[in-house]
Amino acid sequence: MKIILAQPRSFCAGVVRAIEIVERALATGDAPVYVRHEIVHNRHVVDGLKAKGATFVENLSDIPSDAIAIFSAHGVSRAVENDAAARNLNVIDATCPLVTKVHNQGQRYSSLGRTVILIGHAGHPEVEGTLGRITGPIHLVETRDDVLNLDLPDDTPVAYITQTTLSVDDTRQTIEAVKARFSDVIGPETRDICYATQNRQTAVRDLCRHVEVLLVVGSPNSSNSNRLREIGEECGIPSYLVADGHQVDPEWLAGKETIGITAGASAPNVLVDDVIGALAKLGPIEIKALQGVEEKITFRLPPELLKAS
Repeated sequence: MKIILAQPRSFCAGVVRAIEIVERALATGDAPVYVRHEIVHNRHVVDGLKAKGATFVENLSDIPSDAIAIFSAHGVSRAVENDAAARNLNVIDATCPLVTKVHNQGQRYSSLGRTVILIGHAGHPEVEGTLGRITGPIHLVETRDDVLNLDLPDDTPVAYITQTTLSVDDTRQTIEAVKARFSDVIGPETRDICYATQNRQTAVRDLCRHVEVLLVVGSPNSSNSNRLREIGEECGIPSYLVADGHQVDPEWLAGKETIGITAGASAPNVLVDDVIGALAKLGPIEIKALQGVEEKITFRLPPELLKAS
């Protein structure tokens, strides 16, 4: 069995930063560490941080006043931020800098008097946070039809922003619909789209040209991991989302000689190794990594943690 690995795969810089924030906060030992929402959407990562002493909650009301409160990489609304300030919580913000960039772009557009159109998935924590960051009119759309159904005059000055776990390819048709519908539109340049999402999707499309089955390592609630599986299906390759090696079904691989593996931006590479280990139990394997983008981007930690170190 030949295993071909996508490049890049697994953690992005925003995820690395978020996890390190929690680990450094725990290492200080100054106070109990609570994290609002899963720091990133991966059960293995969350369970690992729990084992080190972090407590995960969905509501700020569950965080005691003497604790450190960490916001997840997905970002939070101003209401959550204000609630934390009112309760005098010791907050460390692990919001991905690229998510923060979207927040700032949206608020800048709104301050210019434009109605903001957010392209994203309803109910996703990042989307909920972004909707709650921008003062002024903002509308969430997921599809071209949503754009057509917006209750706005066609000459409304609008600006679009996008969820970071959507790539240029994911949003292209919806952005085109916005530009076709409205006469006065502005939005971020292509280079402002999350690099990690685009890189992983491009790598999967390349990978699918060489394999018969695609395994995507990631959690079911990971938006970017699910999208990688969908891209595999769109390329005509049987594609499966697995949390780890235990979820690999040998029947998926019957009669197949080349297996592709990638991992969502919130899935650690150790889980890729676990999947490879599961495949190795089925017979001899040969491993090859495709050439691809080598990501060298890193993000600075919050100032309070830099001082602590």
